[in-house]
Amino acid sequence: MQHVYNIQAQKRAANLSINSDLLNQAKVLKINLSATLEQSLAEELRKRKEVSWRTENKQAIDEYNQRIDKRGLFSDGLRVF
Repeated sequence: MQHVYNIQAQKRAANLSINSDLLNQAKVLKINLSATLEQSLAEELRKRKEVSWRTENKQAIDEYNQRIDKRGLFSDGLRVF
């Protein structure tokens, strides 16, 4: 799996404000807040980068799909299934 950030980068302290009940329940269940936040942020970052990439490349993708619809794939004549 390819990471969307440098997983070997140094850790840095951050000051956050979190709903107190959410924090209390997480502590009771011994949820590692740092690891959970890192995982959630990485997933959100991946999603947003994907949306950004799709937006930036939409024209090229649409043009490619139109070309394939019009001309077909180079391998169309080679398929036996």
